[in-house]
Amino acid sequence: MTDTHPLVLFNSLTRQPEEFQPVHAGEARVYTCGPTVYNYPHIGNMRAYVFADVLGRTLSYKGYKLTHVINITDVGHLTDDADAGEDKLEKAAKERAQSIWDIAQHYTEAYWADIKALNIRAPAEWSIATKYVPEMIAFAQSIADKHCYELPTGLYFDVSTVADYGRLARAATDEGEGRIEHVEGKRHAADFAIWRKTPEGEKRQMEWDSPWGRGAPGWHLECSVMSGKLLGFPFDIHTGGIDHREIHHPNEIAQNQAFCCTNGLDVPANSGARVWMHNNFLVERSGKMSKSSGEFLRLQLLIDKGYHPLAYRLMCLQAHYRSELEFSWDGLGAALTRLKRLVMAVTALRAQAEPVAGSGARFAPFLDRFAAALSDDLNTPVGLTVLEEVAALKKVDAGEKLAAIAAMDAVLGLDLLALDRAELRLRPKAAEIAEAEIEATLARRKEARAAKDFAASDALRDELAARGVEVMDGDPLGWEWKLGG
Repeated sequence: MTDTHPLVLFNSLTRQPEEFQPVHAGEARVYTCGPTVYNYPHIGNMRAYVFADVLGRTLSYKGYKLTHVINITDVGHLTDDADAGEDKLEKAAKERAQSIWDIAQHYTEAYWADIKALNIRAPAEWSIATKYVPEMIAFAQSIADKHCYELPTGLYFDVSTVADYGRLARAATDEGEGRIEHVEGKRHAADFAIWRKTPEGEKRQMEWDSPWGRGAPGWHLECSVMSGKLLGFPFDIHTGGIDHREIHHPNEIAQNQAFCCTNGLDVPANSGARVWMHNNFLVERSGKMSKSSGEFLRLQLLIDKGYHPLAYRLMCLQAHYRSELEFSWDGLGAALTRLKRLVMAVTALRAQAEPVAGSGARFAPFLDRFAAALSDDLNTPVGLTVLEEVAALKKVDAGEKLAAIAAMDAVLGLDLLALDRAELRLRPKAAEIAEAEIEATLARRKEARAAKDFAASDALRDELAARGVEVMDGDPLGWEWKLGG
């Protein structure tokens, strides 16, 4: 089927939906703000990468040659997410008496494990900030004379030297940038550090020589340098969480304007990217979405409680990326059930046929509606509904139906043609009974029921219940058992 729907994306810079027009014909170049690897990512952080993955998969689905870059911030990001406090990695290294390089590597690998568990495609490049420090110094040198000034604490960017500063955040006043620290000598409240000097008498684990003294780059500088270096200015799309829209991305834009000698933001490409996209927050009412609380919701916690990570991916897809998404365990359980239904439908099909080369005329209207939904600013809730409608169709060719499901799942990324229903059983890590033992007891119970020995059947069910196994007689999904958390 030919997808004739133009891709329309909401541009945070212009605050309106726009038809995607690539900078380079047939190509899509995308930059996503990655994690600061001083701690494990929480599930709210991971929502941003599910969103960026769906964007990338949609661009691929539409035939664009995708170049996607995600950065790893291993230096420079300060403790309050704005422009104040200690470097997060330096702080973590001091607290744990470990090498900052070891900490960065450990949490980078943990983040990559979450990426893999959520079936997020690897980007064309993971850009590691510390590998680009010479380029950062050169970038800063190229803009310093016209746009920066030096203070004892470092080199600062003067935001009055570029047009339309803060338009992305709609920050028309200094109050709009209120989270930025007060530094003695700053010309404007919103001015921010390009290079931070190591304070007199201190030594950092990560520091480099520069024309402004020994120190480290500012967090905002890193993304400007790596996106420009790897994708070229202007590139197509820059993504990130909505929290970046207020400070980090406006500062990045200002640097890009200075470096490219561009004018105001009435022309979005002057910002360095034609389109800026931001996903909304994941909300969790108990307050466990903040790493400062000490205990926060990691993907691994969901897995340890027995939930397949793709249930969380489906939970993300159920809400539009620009809408707040509330997390609850009941909501995750409902998403798991929804995923189970899809997997069971696909499993039954796979027992009958293999996907064929084309999905057939019967499925063309469904694929057209699916393409229209994803083309409408990545409307995954509608796309999921169309997928379920196809999965529920009766008396159709199994191979063609599989092909239609595969085409849609290539965008949604639920791995439906590879998942096995047994993988989706709710089995907490702390459970002390082995699956083989459960299956053997259930086999004995089945024999007892066949022999109408209901007392023995009930006794075996009670024996399993005492060990946390719920036998699910008559479950319409056909799940024989689940383990309680």
